[in-house]
Amino acid sequence: MKLAKPRLPLFAPHTSAVERVWYFTLRGLAVLTLLYLILPVLAIVPLSFSSSTFLVYPIPGWSLRWYQNLVMSDEWRNAAKNSFIVGPAATVVATVLGTLAAVGLTKAEFRGKALLMAVLISPMIVPVVVVGVGMYLFFAPLGLANTYIGLILAHASLGVPFVVTTVAATLQGFNHNLVRASLSLGANPLSTFFRITLPVIAPGVISGALFAFATSFDEVVVTLFLAGADQTTLPRQMFTGIRENISPTIAALATILIVFSTGLLLALEWLRGRNAARAVRA
Repeated sequence: MKLAKPRLPLFAPHTSAVERVWYFTLRGLAVLTLLYLILPVLAIVPLSFSSSTFLVYPIPGWSLRWYQNLVMSDEWRNAAKNSFIVGPAATVVATVLGTLAAVGLTKAEFRGKALLMAVLISPMIVPVVVVGVGMYLFFAPLGLANTYIGLILAHASLGVPFVVTTVAATLQGFNHNLVRASLSLGANPLSTFFRITLPVIAPGVISGALFAFATSFDEVVVTLFLAGADQTTLPRQMFTGIRENISPTIAALATILIVFSTGLLLALEWLRGRNAARAVRA
């Protein structure tokens, strides 16, 4: 017979009344803050199942017509196709460049290292409108505006800072003696990277790649500057729909994106927990 674990008391024996009040007050404020952040997002979900042609409450009836419209519409299908062309391609470019930059900056010591790191993560800090204008002025003379290549490179530059920061954070606990031992035993630098370094920093690389993909998939401002009619992505199509004709189809797509983003966050949390467990075992 398995014995039940004894329940620990909520408060220590000598906890004062003031401390108990603060305990419940802080947790109540945390719950209210969470509701304040989540409820406006969740309010979109019921509207996607509304039978009304307008985004209104109370909902007059329930229907899946807007999800059907999302699937049957050529505009939305083309936008989805473009998003799944640009997003993965930008993620691959950002992951490769960001990982190499993080490894190089972590291993090397030179004057101006902090400045170079600041430049690499600047797209994360600089207002996205400024980034969009700068990219347009840079790409337009090169003939990269209104092209898939230009849009992929622009989205990749927005994802690089996330890859650099996550991989650099993972490398902080990396034992570089493993690399030295591998090189001393005759392995070349490329083999050492793929067999020693990459497996250790893989959680950081994957986390950065997921952030880069989410950034590309959600990007609208830079896309407005650089994309032509043939490169319209889902966020740009949503922006156009909100500006010209507010339809519950937008709510249907927003609901799908909410589920998709939640899945990405859960995947990142799982990777973080796995990385922490591996560090404890080590």
